[in-house]
Amino acid sequence: ELKGIVFVIQSQSNSFHSKRAEDLKGDILKQAIDLGQELPTVLLVHQIDRHEGAWTILPLMRDFSVTYGRNASWIFFCEEDTRIQVIKLLETLRRFDKSKEWFLGKALYDEESTIIHHYAFAENPTVFKFPDFAAGWALSIPLVNKLAKKLKSEPLKSDFTIDLKHEIALYIWQKGEGPHLTPVPEFCTDDVNSYKADHCATTFSNFLPLCGEPVDKEDVFVAVKTCRKFHGDRIPVVKQTWEREAALIEYYSDYADISIPTINLGIPNTDRGHCGKTFAILERFLNHTSPRAPWLVVVDDDTLISIFRLRKLLSCYDPNEPVFLGERYGYGLGTGGYSYITGGGGMVFSRTAVQKLLSSKCRCYSMDAPDDMVLGMCFSGLGIPITHSPLFHQARPMDYPKDYLSHQIPVSFHKHWNIDPVKVYFTWLAPNTEESHNGKKVGYNREDL
Repeated sequence: ELKGIVFVIQSQSNSFHSKRAEDLKGDILKQAIDLGQELPTVLLVHQIDRHEGAWTILPLMRDFSVTYGRNASWIFFCEEDTRIQVIKLLETLRRFDKSKEWFLGKALYDEESTIIHHYAFAENPTVFKFPDFAAGWALSIPLVNKLAKKLKSEPLKSDFTIDLKHEIALYIWQKGEGPHLTPVPEFCTDDVNSYKADHCATTFSNFLPLCGEPVDKEDVFVAVKTCRKFHGDRIPVVKQTWEREAALIEYYSDYADISIPTINLGIPNTDRGHCGKTFAILERFLNHTSPRAPWLVVVDDDTLISIFRLRKLLSCYDPNEPVFLGERYGYGLGTGGYSYITGGGGMVFSRTAVQKLLSSKCRCYSMDAPDDMVLGMCFSGLGIPITHSPLFHQARPMDYPKDYLSHQIPVSFHKHWNIDPVKVYFTWLAPNTEESHNGKKVGYNREDL
């Protein structure tokens, strides 16, 4: 029965994202009406506001158990861009005995152990499967009740959330005491119009969002954080790759080098976080840069980014809203904590967000505090939500499963370690003529890098 499924959409409060989630909710309910079935429950995560960490799902398990533990069969999770064929989803879930513990999804795995998963299963990382959230994933109610019970006796540790899909799978697996992910072929990330999608209960609209014309080049101000020791090896990579895409770009360093040129902000370089430098950049953007661009992007000198694609993505956001956009991480979300945008993948700010931040009293607690985490704390305190996009990446392409990247048009990657960064840029991020003309996804020659 459809009423036995609780749909949970990984929504966000930013106006662009909340509308997409509401549209998906409307589509699910319309399909239910067309089937003549009793309406299912459809929840939007950003509206479950009792938890700062609601997006990490596990803190919600006790609520799910209390509210739906007796009258539902499945909790089905999906993203705002997941497309669901409700009748096929029903047929798929009926294959599984709802009285048993099931963890269902489209399986991803690491081909080699990776830093974003703390080098888990280093001997053979392919053995551990975790769900591609884009395809949707499901937990049977007996498993939800079991997780809720565990969470009651063992609260979540106050730790980092880096790759939620992997961390949830690890928590459910419980070192072999809980279930593994069961791969379900009907949970798909093929495009809805693909010939492969006929058997699919879920599909994924796998494109770079475009909501009108890309924002103008002059509307995006790019700040590159560097220091003297990297002027010789990292800055030339930026110059060879994405610098030409940026109309407004400045390099901020601890040393003024006119050949680049870099601007010395008067902040000494620190080996750890760069909070002092980043707040100086924000202040300069607000008070000293001209023209007054509505968007600021702060990147590291070893970030590879497509400004061309970012301009498309930003067409979906209102710069009059306080927008803080990038790849979302969490810290201590099981016990209050906060979310933040991880710096290496690039941090995007609307001018409005920078104004609200700097007019508050929130500042670095030390010059070498981690800038991205301090910004997360500050925005959390101001009630300004983090806006997550999976198209920004804190690590290198080989640190992610190939199947996960196959339904993305990425905006950024980070780090030059053990790769040819110029080759990575031209393989994954460089605009090409076809993409420039019609905005469609094109086939890249993404050989193993």
